[in-house]
Amino acid sequence: MKKKNIIVFGAAGFIGTYLIDELLKQNFNVIASDISEIGELYYKKNKIPFLPIDITNVNDFEKIEKIKYDAVIHLAALQPANVSKKSYDPKNYINVNVLGTLNILEFCKKNEVGKIIYASSHRNTQTLWAKNRAISEKDGRGQKYDGEYAMFSISESAAQDCVQYYMANSNIKGILFRLPPVYGYGPHTEIFKEGKPMMTGFQTFIEKAIAGKPIEMWGDSSVGRDIIYVKDVVSAFIKALNNDKVQGLFNITSGKYLTLKEQVDTTIKVFWENKSKPQIIEMPEKPHNMDSFLYDNSKAKHELDWSPQYNFEEMLIDYKKEMKNKNFEYLIEKRKLMFGND
Repeated sequence: MKKKNIIVFGAAGFIGTYLIDELLKQNFNVIASDISEIGELYYKKNKIPFLPIDITNVNDFEKIEKIKYDAVIHLAALQPANVSKKSYDPKNYINVNVLGTLNILEFCKKNEVGKIIYASSHRNTQTLWAKNRAISEKDGRGQKYDGEYAMFSISESAAQDCVQYYMANSNIKGILFRLPPVYGYGPHTEIFKEGKPMMTGFQTFIEKAIAGKPIEMWGDSSVGRDIIYVKDVVSAFIKALNNDKVQGLFNITSGKYLTLKEQVDTTIKVFWENKSKPQIIEMPEKPHNMDSFLYDNSKAKHELDWSPQYNFEEMLIDYKKEMKNKNFEYLIEKRKLMFGND
């Protein structure tokens, strides 16, 4: 069988790194593309074809070899977790997430690429969120216009609409993945929250458990959300690449409501290495900032023949293995450099 030629934009990111690793294992021809210099070093070190392309610069697409490409995977995006307060500019969200997407779509059209898979955040459903209510693709959007995610999700909604426009007006099949928080070893050390650096709760729980220290559990511990493991996201991309019939929007989620208490208890179960009894300090009086949401992933199960293979405990066990093996350690270094250079 002829190998499929795939271009991945945003290849140096968290999902892109895991995805390209799996694509190569499954015998795809892959070209990685990103603007990250450390990403370029990583791919060249591993002898994987890499092109430094700024998707906001239409001339950069001339660097791409004129051969037949079977699909484009679009993961390149500007996200609030990577934007400090001093570097915030709403125009950047439009430039990267909207104009960049248009440039990729024009590349697909001009080069007769028949398929684009575009992954974006679930944030444009924010006004639909409710405890234990599963949001389906048919529910549409619920855009919030305030808060740190507003311009980001506005730009991603516009990008999704651009994909739909090209699907309707050219010979491009578009598959849009709606992703909740994606967990996995690599990017969860530190993020920007409202422009300020902070360690994630996920990473805090893991570090406390490894060190055998008490874990504080703030607020209502019954509040939960739908998350997904990066390797389950990768398997959805593989399914989409191998399916020439489907198109449209898909929730790529666990379809499970993981509470804060379940997260803490399971993290202790997997990572606690001290002989002492784990200590959880419940602090309901201190509010946490955990958003609550749940998605219906039955469309992806039915049309893509995809289902998540990892529950939260299995995810943490595999996370622990990846942390020990240091297969994607460069993602940690990339994160440190981003925060160190800010």
